[in-house]
Amino acid sequence: GFQILIGRELFSVCVQILNGNPASASCPLQMSPSRVVVKFGDALSAKCTSLSNQTEGMGWESPYGGRDNTKGVTFLDFKIDSVPVWELGPMCYVNLHDGDQCTEILPVTIYKMPDSVSLRQNSTTVKEGEKFAIQCDIVNVAPARNLSVLWHKGNKILNSETFIESSPSPVSKSSVLTLTAHRDDDGAEIWCEAKLNLWPGEQGPAMMRSMSHRVTVLYPPTYTKAGNETLEMTVGENMTLNCNAKGNPPPLYHWEFPKFTKEWHDKEEVIEPILTLPFELPGVYTCTAYSNQGNVIKYFNISEAPSKFSLVTS
Repeated sequence: GFQILIGRELFSVCVQILNGNPASASCPLQMSPSRVVVKFGDALSAKCTSLSNQTEGMGWESPYGGRDNTKGVTFLDFKIDSVPVWELGPMCYVNLHDGDQCTEILPVTIYKMPDSVSLRQNSTTVKEGEKFAIQCDIVNVAPARNLSVLWHKGNKILNSETFIESSPSPVSKSSVLTLTAHRDDDGAEIWCEAKLNLWPGEQGPAMMRSMSHRVTVLYPPTYTKAGNETLEMTVGENMTLNCNAKGNPPPLYHWEFPKFTKEWHDKEEVIEPILTLPFELPGVYTCTAYSNQGNVIKYFNISEAPSKFSLVTS
């Protein structure tokens, strides 16, 4: 066995134990709880119990909340009303009648939720196909080694990030999400969430989330119904030509008609995407959907439908 002096010299032993020299399996100590997660400034309490019938005395060694060697007890409480430091390793010790001493450190994690979680983006509007980045800033969080940042788009999680950080005290961290703009993302809401992974399941404080950022993606017009159309109609009937296109910004429309109807239509230019007229036959009607992102052209080739009745002559 060995005797450890209780006092300042003990802390070098404390650090040694914490760094990978756990108490031996024969050490008759039990901690309750076995580990503590506590918010900076909150109260901390734990209980150390000796399982040996050879216990002479017990104590807690700690710069805060320490307890002197107390004789004739088999358990001893450890309490701090308000945790004032970011790193703490209180050590319970048991002195046995044969002169041996058993020690165990209570693992304590001291945390602080972020002051704020916010988004930054250089540009609010991007063109389809371009890469863009959004930055999530997490201010004053501890311990950052247990921090996760989750990126959300709508109801999907796009990405998550963790950090390598040795400091137990509060630090600020940033996570950058890089995306390639796609038209399906136009109007999508993106946000980030900060989470401390210190508790099992859904326990612990709620995640902190940023405000949402609405993505605006510019893209050229695309026809709802792709391809040129060949149509047949009966003379004098109305027919509808659909030139609807989707784009951002929403496209404008320009129609061109066969030469023999153009003069009439020049009086009032048709700018709607859907045209319903008694069309001249035969003829090619051209629709252009255009915006500052580009333009597309669609042709409607209209011919006269074959007659349903044939004239029989004798």
